Amino acid sequence: MRIAQAKREENIAEYLLYMWQVEDIIRAFDLDIEKIKKSIIDRYEVKEESRKELIDWWEGLIMMMQHEGKKEKGHLQINKNVLIRLNDLHNQLMKSTRYPEYGAEFYKTLPFIVELRAKTPEQEQVGELETCFNALYGTLMLRLQGKEIGKDTQTAINQISHFIGLLAAYFKKDEEKPLFDENSN
Repeated sequence: MRIAQAKREENIAEYLLYMWQVEDIIRAFDLDIEKIKKSIIDRYEVKEESRKELIDWWEGLIMMMQHEGKKEKGHLQINKNVLIRLNDLHNQLMKSTRYPEYGAEFYKTLPFIVELRAKTPEQEQVGELETCFNALYGTLMLRLQGKEIGKDTQTAINQISHFIGLLAAYFKKDEEKPLFDENSN
């Protein structure tokens, strides 16, 4: 919970990837709070009040996953909303003449996005940003499993990571002081 809050404030991309990982952890524990308590929550040395907050946070996510039908796959609406906000900002940045470096970085990344989408079955196709996040998350999972990442894949991930990092930086700036108003481009 505190990790998620810190990531949300510092880097929206890291937050989203973290929350996807939390979704998978919940699934790995069969959406069972008792298993999560035993394996995760009980390892934290925190005061009882903080422990209760942690349990409430995990239980809330479990309830959302059950309610939204995300027991086996997919992302919670709260996480989809983050992606929607990122897409909105991405579209504004792409249309704007004030941020040419953002568009240039996107066009450097686009060939990798196209290549990734070509490898994805048509029924599983998602937008460009979600394709980037899927690639980053997939790489994270491979690393956690100790699997090797090929040179070409690493080159793609480096570019995607750089691009998503730039978007996250603009997101943070936009939250601090909006980059766009209704009359700007």
